[in-house]
Amino acid sequence: MNANNTPNAKLIIFSAPSGSGKSTIVNYLMHEHPELRLAFSISCTNRAPRGTERHGVEYFFLSTDEFLSKIDGNEFLEYEEVYPGRFYGTLKSQVENQREKGQNVVFDVDVKGGCNIKDYYGDRALSVFIQPPSVNELRRRLERRATDAPDVIKQRLDKAAYEMTFANRFDRIIVNDDLTKAQNETYEIVSEFLKK
Repeated sequence: MNANNTPNAKLIIFSAPSGSGKSTIVNYLMHEHPELRLAFSISCTNRAPRGTERHGVEYFFLSTDEFLSKIDGNEFLEYEEVYPGRFYGTLKSQVENQREKGQNVVFDVDVKGGCNIKDYYGDRALSVFIQPPSVNELRRRLERRATDAPDVIKQRLDKAAYEMTFANRFDRIIVNDDLTKAQNETYEIVSEFLKK
């Protein structure tokens, strides 16, 4: 399907290191600003549903063979093998279905996925990188969460340092040193983009 089919519906890509506040900012936009007509992209995974997760709502749950077949068929905008044998990805057809419904599709993806989606859609997509003020501040946030062991925090910080090298490939960088300010700045940027 051609990416030009629905010129009015647009795409907003969010990427950030873990602990940057990206999910908080995205949830703010989704819940406090319904006028933006934002809808999450529904990703695919080959893992089993957890708890109350439903097929086609939180994820599309595929078998490993189905997932690999879609990779072979070049059906994904982006995908990643997050852990050995555990895949996540975004189907081109699903994004187009959402755009045809007039939804502005929001992606909450890793930096490589964000770059791939931006490359595919070009000017129809806005890519936003949410950045912590510093790696030290990120360390403080992760330690305050108290959900990870020290070695896991170190892995996250190493990954964050790597991910921050991608920031200049995004259209806009929001430094989240003050959450309210970052939310307002993100709203202004997204709102302006959707008016174009």
